[in-house]
Amino acid sequence: MDSQNTDGSGTAKTLLNHAQSLKLHTGNLVNRSRLKKKCPSSPSEELQDCIRATLSDWCSTTRPPPEDLPDTLDCSIPQETDAITPEEREELKVSVKLFLCESDQSSIRDAVTMACQTLAVSQLDSVIIAPPGLPEGDSQTLAHLQPAWEELEALVRSQQIAAIGTSDLDKDLLEQLYNWAQVKPSSNQVNLASCCVMPPDLTAFAKEFDIQLLTHNDPKELMTAATFQEAVQESTRDLNVADWRLEWVLRYSIIVKSRGIIKAKGYLVNARKARP
Repeated sequence: MDSQNTDGSGTAKTLLNHAQSLKLHTGNLVNRSRLKKKCPSSPSEELQDCIRATLSDWCSTTRPPPEDLPDTLDCSIPQETDAITPEEREELKVSVKLFLCESDQSSIRDAVTMACQTLAVSQLDSVIIAPPGLPEGDSQTLAHLQPAWEELEALVRSQQIAAIGTSDLDKDLLEQLYNWAQVKPSSNQVNLASCCVMPPDLTAFAKEFDIQLLTHNDPKELMTAATFQEAVQESTRDLNVADWRLEWVLRYSIIVKSRGIIKAKGYLVNARKARP
């Protein structure tokens, strides 16, 4: 490693040691040659590779340490950003899936705001919510979903989101949410690892109430705290990462409407250092 990169890594560690929160943007995965060479076996592996590669690139970028070290770090590679120009906005659909790692509803607004700023749009076309995992043996209930859904509804009313959807709800829970919600779910994702064929009762209900059923292959927990810490550790070598925890992960896709192809895809990640 040359001296310039060594200086950059040292500065990065100083910044990370001081910071209380970390915002990371992987940039457009479609264009990142380092990530193209390896085909990840799962969404979890893809995210881990992205965090590792983005932090490695960020750490190796030389920057003079500011006099006042920031509490929040923005780890992104400027040339990899996916800002959408006003001229092309009408031709593109921006779809998002938000994975919550903690039950803090303010994370939803923070994630949506960061996505809009990063992509230079005023509104996301669709947001699917994946709530945090439950303790072993617990089942998802309407009461678990309501706080997050109310936050999403507020963002629809403020026109930051056009349509909102759910993930892994069975027919009964989807019906409960539909009947209670003021802004109805427009879609529900089903994991085909758990059912090779769409349940007939879910299909019938979705058809009757015009809810789009989509499939996905995301695990119940996209990334564990240990896996996140491992990815950071590998990128920053001797940094102490044991007190960092993941708050949310947002995956976005920018799709060309007329052709149905993905123009850009990436992750936004937010992590916070646990308070002593």
